Amino acid sequence: MKKLLYIFLLISFISTAQSQSSEMDTNGKDTINKIDITGKKQGKWIVRGKDKPGTCYPPEGKVEEGLYENNRKKGIWIEYFCNGNMKNKLTFVNGRPDGYAIMYHENGKISEEGNWKANKWVGNYKLYYENGQVQHEFVFNQAGKRDGAQKYFYDNGQIAIEGNFANGKESGLIKEFYENGDVKAEKNFADGNVDVASIKEYQPKKPIKPKSDNPAENAPKIVLKPDEKPNEAATKGKGPIVLNGQHTLYNKSKQITKDGVFKDNRLMEGKAYIYDDNGILQRVAVYKNGVYVGDTQVEN
Repeated sequence: MKKLLYIFLLISFISTAQSQSSEMDTNGKDTINKIDITGKKQGKWIVRGKDKPGTCYPPEGKVEEGLYENNRKKGIWIEYFCNGNMKNKLTFVNGRPDGYAIMYHENGKISEEGNWKANKWVGNYKLYYENGQVQHEFVFNQAGKRDGAQKYFYDNGQIAIEGNFANGKESGLIKEFYENGDVKAEKNFADGNVDVASIKEYQPKKPIKPKSDNPAENAPKIVLKPDEKPNEAATKGKGPIVLNGQHTLYNKSKQITKDGVFKDNRLMEGKAYIYDDNGILQRVAVYKNGVYVGDTQVEN
């Protein structure tokens, strides 16, 4: 028994030593977070809470990690929430996201995933509810516009809307469904315009559970970041900030982060601007009726 215990402890020690040495070279020097003689970041980098004072991250908690090449992010980069759960995993080329990207809700479930290229989604894309159900299934063309079959779902997994888009606009028959699966409406579109004469509306065949008339209850909640401030009208008075009506939000670099109509801190109509760590605009997400409907073109 003592011999087996000794072997187990020896294996554990070797495993720990190998793990620690993976961040050390043969001379025992740290091989991560290196800056070359020209002042450029190179190789493996791990940013921890102690590198971001004033944030919610614990001192040794990971904020993000990945590879640098000549001060530019390269390959897979992972970002974390303060609770340690993964926030996103992005593929970088020449310092900018380019390739497969996956984001997560703070509860650990997937938030969205797809392929990001030249500041836009291309190909198949999915957005998820916090309960893990798919919210949208979109297909984007190489110009970043929705093209082909598009689907929206309720949070119970039942399809809500399905139809085709052509170069960013509704095209052909679009079907809407009740949450119980019954057809709600059928509409024909051409170049994004509905043929009013073609509209057919149906009553549900099965009873529908009543829902609140307040669309804000199901809208994505906007969480104000520590460095994100609304316009002056929203900051008047005491107590926590609650956004209602038209507002524009800015980050510490005075860049617009969100612009539109809010209901109890939820973006109902407008745009959300997403930047990388270098302040370069990566995405402009569009919200309508409290729901993310896609990205608009980003000027390069």
